[in-house]
This record gives sequence, structure tokens and C-alpha cells, in this order.
Amino acid sequence: MIPKRIYLDHAATTPLRPEARAAMDEGFALWANPSSPHAEGRKARSLLEDARERVKARLDWSGEVIFTSGASEAAIMALRHAKAGARLVSTVEHDCLLQAAPEAERLPVRSDGALDLDVLIEAVERERPLVAVQHVNSETGNRQALPAVADIVRNAGGLLLADCAQSAGKMMLPPCDMAIVSAHKFGGPIGVGALLVTDYALIEPLGGQERGYRRGTENLPGVLGMAAALEACGDPHLTPDVLEPLDALARECRKIGGTWLSDSLAEPTPLIRAIAMPSMSATAQVMRFDMAGIAVSQGSACSSGTMKTSRVLEAMQVQPEIASNTIRVSIGWNTSREEVERFCEVWLDLAGA
Repeated sequence: MIPKRIYLDHAATTPLRPEARAAMDEGFALWANPSSPHAEGRKARSLLEDARERVKARLDWSGEVIFTSGASEAAIMALRHAKAGARLVSTVEHDCLLQAAPEAERLPVRSDGALDLDVLIEAVERERPLVAVQHVNSETGNRQALPAVADIVRNAGGLLLADCAQSAGKMMLPPCDMAIVSAHKFGGPIGVGALLVTDYALIEPLGGQERGYRRGTENLPGVLGMAAALEACGDPHLTPDVLEPLDALARECRKIGGTWLSDSLAEPTPLIRAIAMPSMSATAQVMRFDMAGIAVSQGSACSSGTMKTSRVLEAMQVQPEIASNTIRVSIGWNTSREEVERFCEVWLDLAGA
């Protein structure tokens, strides 16, 4: 009998929630172009707008929701079309944000992963800047102090774009002017997300659908699945009993000379852990875990295919010998305690503990 695969790369492989699958089936059964004036189109439009309101209610967002094909499109829309001046992006942002604004000024972080607020205060002293900061880092799990960042940016007359791909549905949205959301990160379907804006006036209209702010027929089944997945998100997202084995592993990791990066983070979260094994490269670990039936990753999924040392860890000035041995473990809505225990067992075996 083939053992069940264990997915501890939920930042990239979060499975579809059953509620989302059922909602998508409804969307496929009733699909019609929401822009069509006939009865079927009007029904589709009603479902789409109802889902929009459900997303706003679940995220406690009083502004507007522009549905997109995912976080990358939302990032491009915000960074390239926001009505703002200079673009400022932290050095530990996801690749899609850095690629969306290659000309943006890079804001450094401290060794604990937190944005350097002293540098930010100086950087925002220009005409209406747009500052992009990830709420929860996709490689380390560090949560940025966005209330403080928002105060600095808004006091300077700027706009704050929060990348909430890793946090939406799992914790409250931070104060911001715009936010990026990706459905598959909380158990919704792939290929759908949203750009949240406090007011449509903050962004240039691109024409077409979504009230003229995004071209292309809306993905009705995907939007319905996204709304259903959000409503199915539990509170809390993770229960303590699932996480307990990781706390025990952290103690063993420190004993044998490994590095538990959460120890040095400004505000670690339980969603994502970065762990450095003292005796094996991250590349080798990913392959060995895969052979043991466990999916983990080396850095962000969108850049880990290169198997290079994480630029996020480099920006945090993590020692190269530690960074090269660091893997990412992320826990999802359906992760069991037994799966986490199995990961810990294999980690200790590989480490020779």
C-alpha cells in the first residue's frame, strides 16, 4: 500500500476545500457571461455580486473588491496603475511584486525581518508614494507591523499596498489602502484572487469588466469557490494541538546546532516556519523529504525551482551556511497532528539527531 503523501508546503499546495468545490460546481452549472443582458447573464451577475459582498463581509473590508486571476495580476494592477508617485517595495517581497515594479526603490529590512521604519520615514518624504509590503512573509512567516507602517505612509500622504496572499482568511486584514488576495492560499480554487481598494478612485480604470477596472470575462465558478472557501475558514486557522510537535522539534533543532528562524523574527506566525538543518543543504533536504512522501520547499514556490539561496534570507543578512540549509514548512487548514509528527520524525532522522 502506497503511504499517503504529506503536504507541508501549504503556501503553494493548499488543497481545495469541499465547500469551494461545491460552489464551483454550482457556478459551472449556472454559468453565463455576467455581462450579458439576457436572463442567464443577469442570474450570473447576481451570483457574482453576491459573492463580492460575501468576500467583503468575511474579510471585514468596507471598500471595493476587484476580482482578478490571482495575486500576481492584482500586484501588477496596483503597482502599475495606482494613482500615486514613487513606488517603494521592501526587499523581502514576493517575486511577483518585484517584477511588477522593477524600477521601484527597495526598502531594507532588519535582521529580524521587520521593515526598517527609520529608512521608511525618510523614503516616504516625496510626492504621494505607493509603498508595498507583504503582511506575512511567504518564506519566513514573519508578520510586518503594518499598523505602524500605515501610519507612517498615510502621514506622508502616501498609499499602502498590503500583500495579504499568505494571511487573508487566516487573520484579520491589516490597515491599508489596497490589499492583494489569492484564493488558493486559503483553500479556494487556483486562478482567482482580488485587489481590494478602499476606493476605486485610487486606481486608473483599465476598461472592460469589473466596473471598468479589469478587462476579461469574470471567472464566475472561481469567484463562487473563493467566497465559499473564505466562509469556510476557521477561527483560529490552526489549533494548538496540530502545532505542538513543531514546538518539540524546535527544542531538538537548537540542541543539535540547527537554526529555528522563528527565534530571531520580529513577529513570527505559526503559519510558516523556516528551519535550518546543520548537516544537509536545503536542496538535498527537499529531495530526501520528497522520497519520504513529504512535500516541503526551499523558499518561495515561485522561485524555489532555481534551488538558489533565498534572497529573502540574504536581505535579512542570515549567514550563508544557515541560509543554504533552510527549508520552509507551512501548515494548512487540513494538516493533521499525525502529519506534523511524521515530518518531525523524518527531520530528526535526516539530521542524525
